[in-house]
Amino acid sequence: MRTYKLLLAAAAGLGLQASAALADSTIKMVEVITSPPRTEFIKKQIAEFEAANPGVKVELVSLPWGQAFEKFLTMVQAGDTPDIVEMPERWMALYGNNGQLEDLGPYMANWPDVATLGERAKQFGSTVGGKQYMIPYGYYLKAMFWNKKLFKEAGLDHAPATLDEFVSSAKKISAIPGKYGYCLRGGPGATFGMNMFMNIANGKGGYFNEDGTAIINEPGSVKGLEMLAEMYKDGSAPKDSVTWGFNETVTGFYSGTCAMLDQDPDALIGVAEKMSKDDFAVAPVPAGPNGKSYPTLGYAGWAMFADSEVKEDSWKLMASLLSPKANIEWAKMVGVLPIHNGAEQDAYFKSEQFKGWFDELNGGDKYEFVTPPTHLENLGNFVDQIAIKGFQEVLLGKRAAKEVADEWAAYLTKEQQDWMAANKK
Repeated sequence: MRTYKLLLAAAAGLGLQASAALADSTIKMVEVITSPPRTEFIKKQIAEFEAANPGVKVELVSLPWGQAFEKFLTMVQAGDTPDIVEMPERWMALYGNNGQLEDLGPYMANWPDVATLGERAKQFGSTVGGKQYMIPYGYYLKAMFWNKKLFKEAGLDHAPATLDEFVSSAKKISAIPGKYGYCLRGGPGATFGMNMFMNIANGKGGYFNEDGTAIINEPGSVKGLEMLAEMYKDGSAPKDSVTWGFNETVTGFYSGTCAMLDQDPDALIGVAEKMSKDDFAVAPVPAGPNGKSYPTLGYAGWAMFADSEVKEDSWKLMASLLSPKANIEWAKMVGVLPIHNGAEQDAYFKSEQFKGWFDELNGGDKYEFVTPPTHLENLGNFVDQIAIKGFQEVLLGKRAAKEVADEWAAYLTKEQQDWMAANKK
C-alpha cells in the first residue's frame, strides 16, 4: 500500500491524471437472447458508447438463450447481479416484485429522447407495481411466413386465412416427399406461439377471465392444443420439431424443409439472407372460428438492478442504446418493431416483407394483440419450463391435451388470484 501511494504521488508530481484512473467505472451488462451476430452488433454499440464516455468500460456477459432463465436466476441468487440486464417481459415481475430492479422513471424525466418514446414502451415497461422497471427496445409480433414455391407445388396460391386453411394447407404440402407444412416449435420459446393458436381456436384473447381463472383449459383452447398435436402426429411437422427452438424453426423454413412459420420480425433477418424475396411472403396469423385472430405481442428491453454502484453510468449506457438512432439500428439488426414514434417511416420498415405485421397492426378489430401477464412473479418459470414440458408430452402422446391444459390452468389461476388478492384496493 505504501508503494502504491508513493507511485500515485510521483504520478501527480509529473502532472499525470491519476485521479482520472481512479474514477474509471465498469458496467456489468448481461444479454440473454443471444446469437453470434447479435452479440457482435451490441459489442459495436457498446464500443461507440465507450468511445463517447472515456473512463467507462462495459463488461458484457452473454448467456445462451436456451438456459438463460436458470443461469441468470442462479447468478442473482449467488449475489452476482449485473448493473444492466436484458429483460424479457416474463421475467420482470420476478425481479421487480422483490425490489431488485431500479425504477427508471426519475431517469426518464430528464431524458431528452422520452419526447419521441412511444406510449407502448412506457406502458409495457411499467406493468409491475406501476413502476418503470424496464424500457423495451422493441416488439416481437407474430405473423405467418409462407413459402410461395412449396405452396404452388401443392396446388395452393395464397397464405391460409383461417385455422382450417392452415391445417389443410399443411397436410397438402406434407404430401410432397421430404417436405412438411409447418415449422412447429416445441422446444425453447414455444409457449407463446402455442398459446396463440389456443387463443385463436378459443375465440378469446389473453390469459384470464375477470375472476382470475385461466382460459387456457377452456374447450376452445384445448381444441387448439389438440390441433397442434394432431399436426405433429400426422406428419404435418417434422418429428424432431418437438425440441425445436428459434434457430431450428427458422432454418427449417429457409431451407425449404417446411412451408409455414409463425414468427416475429427477427426471423426475417435469417430468412431474407437465405431466400429470394420472390419465394416467400409474410401474412397475418390465421383467424379462428369467430373471424378474429390473436397474435402474440411480446417484448424485451433493458433494466437496471437496484444494487448497482454505477447507476448514473448505467443509465447513460441505457439511454445511448435506446436513443432513436441506436434503437432503429438495433431493430433492423435483431428484428423487432422499434419503440420511437416515426420509426415506421424508415424505408426499411416500408418494404413489402413487413406487410404481414403492418396488416395486423392496421387491421382494426380483426386482430387483438395478446401480451404476456408480466405482473405474475412466476411467469418465467411457467413459460420457460412448465409449459414447454407439458407441450412436449402432448405432442409425443404421453399425456392428453385436456389433462395438461387443466394442470396449466390450475397453476396460472393460483398465480393470478394470489396477485389479485395481494393487490386489492
